[in-house]
Amino acid sequence: MANFELPPGFDFCQVGKDVLKIEREGLAQLDQYINENFTHACEKIFYCSGKIVVMGMGKSGHIGRKMAATFASTGSPAFFVHPGEASHGDLGMVAAQDIVIAISNSGESHEILALIPVLKRLQVPLICMTSNPESAMGRAADVHLCIHVPYEACPLGLAPTTSTTATLVMGDALAVALLKARGFTAEDFALSHPGGALGRKLLLRVSDIMHTGDEIPHVSRDASLRDALLEITRKNLGLTVICNDLMKIEGIFTDGDLRRIFDMGIDFNNARIEDVMTSGGIRVRPNILAVDALNLMQSRHITAVLVADGDQLLGVVHMHDMLRAGVV
Repeated sequence: MANFELPPGFDFCQVGKDVLKIEREGLAQLDQYINENFTHACEKIFYCSGKIVVMGMGKSGHIGRKMAATFASTGSPAFFVHPGEASHGDLGMVAAQDIVIAISNSGESHEILALIPVLKRLQVPLICMTSNPESAMGRAADVHLCIHVPYEACPLGLAPTTSTTATLVMGDALAVALLKARGFTAEDFALSHPGGALGRKLLLRVSDIMHTGDEIPHVSRDASLRDALLEITRKNLGLTVICNDLMKIEGIFTDGDLRRIFDMGIDFNNARIEDVMTSGGIRVRPNILAVDALNLMQSRHITAVLVADGDQLLGVVHMHDMLRAGVV
């Protein structure tokens, strides 16, 4: 029965460090199993025209779910099937063109062994990850990946600890090897993570968030400085673009420019905007990533940038737009 009184001088930190040491040593020995079998497993998965089906019971099942999720998010479509449920109908989710990765530390999982004859009949390739190549699963596998570790971090040798870490790492090794072989890119990754911060950074383009049409602050070059300031106030983007009737950019005037001209003795009532505007203006194309526009703004120490095709004004994007879109 568990003891609910803490032993005198018990050191939680030391136990934690011991666990890390044991698991590091286990992983160091895993290196020897990245061999020709690993290559064969990667090749079978790479050329698979269907999906990767991962199976495992208990703690192996938990690792299997994470493994399937990692495959799926890195360009190798995958899903997890519980072996117990598979025996009661879920095996119908597995098709002949799929490939199965079955996980069991002992290699003697009854639930998985019961499925192997059906998988063989369907001619579904079987990759087994176990600690014993001579186990029933090891012998039945088309490819066996050894995940043997000297001992568990659990002092009783019962709770799966080092072995599940080794299994997880072997799964990561497979996923990353396949990712590189497929030439999987950061943008590909973002396509399967559209709701996350990474997805927003890698998928959102300036055209998705820029201000267009009547939202663009703009005046003609013969407008008065007063009218330009009113336009800046109305549109609330901290600037106005100076352009002709065809929306061709001639210059820009910003809040920062306003502060600078206070020391120039400008007659605010009679000055025209062309007398104080900055010619040109920093601009980006609408199809660039929003995060690239953000990086430009930060490097130039500005809070907004024009969106244009050459000199043709298409829109304006502000730092606040980036914040609202979750790019920052």
